[in-house]
Parts: sequence; structure tokens; C-alpha cells
Amino acid sequence: MADNKNSEHPSCAVCDMPVGEKICFTEKGKGHKGCPTVTRNPVLKAANKAYEAEDVQKFAHAASAQEAACYANRDQQPYVMQPCKTRIVETCEFAGRMGYQRIGLAFCLGLCAEAKTVGEIFQAHGFEVISVCCKAGRTSKDFIGITDVDKIYRGSDEAMCNPVFQAQLLNREQVDFNVLLGLCVGHDALFFRNTNIPTTVLAVKDRVTGHNPLAAVYQADSYYRKIRNP
Repeated sequence: MADNKNSEHPSCAVCDMPVGEKICFTEKGKGHKGCPTVTRNPVLKAANKAYEAEDVQKFAHAASAQEAACYANRDQQPYVMQPCKTRIVETCEFAGRMGYQRIGLAFCLGLCAEAKTVGEIFQAHGFEVISVCCKAGRTSKDFIGITDVDKIYRGSDEAMCNPVFQAQLLNREQVDFNVLLGLCVGHDALFFRNTNIPTTVLAVKDRVTGHNPLAAVYQADSYYRKIRNP
């Protein structure tokens, strides 16, 4: 059992039970003190009721079916997982399952080359792509009170990232599905807050690891152990 001073709160991240013994994985499993499967039944019932809505059920069904489709040879018994589809292929297939036609691509200016390739891939899969970069509109950082000390290029009139514009523009263009590519921490949150369109993330910003933030997590006990001791 995980011992945590906040064990009364949901704390799945500190559960140390083997996956095959977790109650969230098997009916005969067990839950630790902070297990929401055991302690938050009213919330679970309310959440599951939301799936009764036709649009939610359709979306959840497509997502779950797509999850299974990302593994090959599932007819083999006993089954050993065999992942076979990349994130971008999974994204294209899910959008196809949902009958989407217009993809909104919101990306960071620093990933222009990647955005071009991603857009070409979506188009090759039959989608129309509406794309907008983070600096679109060229709103000055001065507009939100950023002073010279907090600019990347000090002494300049620096354009701010504008995820609110990105989100509202794609809302207006009536895209079916948004894909985020490389938005900064905080800017991505503002995008989510201002969109009314289903949105997924293809890749996130990590300037040090080539946009692979888990690289630091995987090495948190070796080359990146400094992040455990801020």
C-alpha cells in the first residue's frame, strides 16, 4: 500500500500495486487508501451518466475502438501487446472514424517545418487543413504588460504567442477537430480554455529534449536527477 499524508485524496500516481492487482484494472483487484475507484463512487456514477449523451458516447466509442486498433495481431492467444501505429496515424484514423473533414492545426512558430509536414500528412489522408501559428496577428508583448526584462530578445518590440486568437480563429473557421503542435506551457492551457472544438495534442513544447519531455522523466534518476532537487 502506498503511504501518503494526503491518502484521503485521489492519488493514483503513488499506487504501487502491480497492474494486474489494481481494482481499476480487474474486478477482483484492490485499491490503496487514495484510490478514487473505491472512494469516489458518486463522482464515478455522475461521470458515467455523461456517456448517455449520444455525442459523448459516439466520441468515447471511437476513441476506445481506435485504442484497440493501435495494436496488431489481437487474435493471438495468449496476447502480448504489439503496438503498430504512431501518434499521427492514430490521429488521422480517429478523425476518420468520427467523420471529420476539416482539421485545425495550431502550432508554434518554432515548429514551422514540422507543421508543414504534418499538414501534408493530414491532406494525404483526405483532410482539409486550416492552420494558424502562435505569433499570428503579431500582437505585441507590451499589450499584456511584458517589460524588457521578460522578453527573449531584449530591446525589441516582441510579438507574443496568441493562443486565444488561434483558438477563436479555428472556432470561426468551423473546423471539426483541432490538433496542437508544440505550444508552450500555459499557452496550450489558454487554447483549451478558449476553444469550443474537440482538441488533441500531437506534440508538446520541450526546448531542451527535441520536444520529448519524457526524456527528462525517464532519466530523472540519472542525467536529469537535478529536476528532483529544484
